[in-house]
Amino acid sequence: MDRVDLRNFSYDDLTAFVCNELGEKPYRARQIYEWLYLHHVTGFEDMTNLSKPLRAKLVERCRIDPLEPAKIEKSKDGAEKLQFVLEDGSAVEAVLMPNDGRVSLCLSTQAGCAMGCAFCFTGSLKLERNLTCAEIVEQFRSVTRYIDGRFPRITNVVLMGMGEPLANLDNVVTACSIFMHEHSYNLSARKVIVSTCGLIPQITEFAARSEAVLAVSLNATTDEVRSQIMPVNRRYPLADLVATLEVFPKARRKRLLLEYVMLGGVNSSAEDARRLCKIARRVGCKVNLIPYNAHPASGFEAPSMENVLAFQRIMIDAGLETFIRQSRGQDISGACGMLGKRAGD
Repeated sequence: MDRVDLRNFSYDDLTAFVCNELGEKPYRARQIYEWLYLHHVTGFEDMTNLSKPLRAKLVERCRIDPLEPAKIEKSKDGAEKLQFVLEDGSAVEAVLMPNDGRVSLCLSTQAGCAMGCAFCFTGSLKLERNLTCAEIVEQFRSVTRYIDGRFPRITNVVLMGMGEPLANLDNVVTACSIFMHEHSYNLSARKVIVSTCGLIPQITEFAARSEAVLAVSLNATTDEVRSQIMPVNRRYPLADLVATLEVFPKARRKRLLLEYVMLGGVNSSAEDARRLCKIARRVGCKVNLIPYNAHPASGFEAPSMENVLAFQRIMIDAGLETFIRQSRGQDISGACGMLGKRAGD
C-alpha cells in the first residue's frame, strides 16, 4: 500500500483523513498541521503530543519525507537561490529574498514549463511535470529549516518560479490554502501571490476557489507583439484576457496585479505605455514594471533605466499605481525569468 503524503492535504481534507481513515478525533488534524507547518518536523516521531499508537499508524500509512537543497547560491544583493532535486530526478528552484524586514520566497510549481515565453529561460526548457502540493509546500518548509532563525519568518510567498501555476491549478490552490490557514503559516491573502501568463478558464476558476492575489503577466499591449513573445496569446488573445480580468470579482480587485516585463525596443515605447494605461484602467488594478533580466537563451535587451522611468511616468501621470520591481539575484540567475537548471548544473 502506497503511503499517503500528508502535505497534499488541505486542512479540511486532512481532518477527513484523520477521522475517517485513522479513526481519530478532529483535533488530531490540527496538531498534525501545526507540527508540519509551524514546527517543520521531518518525522512522525517528533510529533510528541500525539499518542504512540497514532504515531505508529502515521509511520505505517503516511509520509512527510523532507526535501533538502541540493545546491545553494548566494547573490551579492542578499538573495539566495536554492535548487531541489525531486524523487524522480527533476530539479526545481526557489529564491529567498530578504528586504528591510520583509522576507519573500519565490516558489516553483512545475518542473520546466510548456508556455514558451520568449523572454523567459524556464520557457526554453520542456515541461517535465506538475509538482504535487507536497512538493510546493515542502520548498517553503525546507527554506524555513534552512534559514533557521536568521530571519523572523517568511512574510510573503510568490508562486512565480519555474512553471505556469494555473496549469497546475488544483495543487496550487491547495498549497495557497495551506500558506493562509490559521493553524499553518497564517499568511494574509495579500501576501500570497500567484502568477499566470493568461490562461483564461483557469483565471475564472482561480477567482472562485482562492483568496490569494493573482498577478497576470501581460507584457505587451497589442496581439501582434504579445503573440510573438507569448505563444499563449494565440489561444487567449488580449481582448479576451482583458475582458476576463474586467469581471474578476470586485471584492478582490485589490488582489489583482498586472505584470509587464519591459523588453528594450519591443514593448517599451510611449505608445505602449499609453495603451497599457487604458488596459490597466479597464481592469482596475496596479501595475508592476519588470525590466528584462538578460540570459543566454534569449536575444532581447533590457531597456535603459531612463526608458523605464519615462514609461512609469506616463502611467503615474494617468493616475495609475505603477511600480518598478527591483530585480534580485541576477548574478546567480535567480531573478524573474532566469530560473531553470542549465547544462552542467
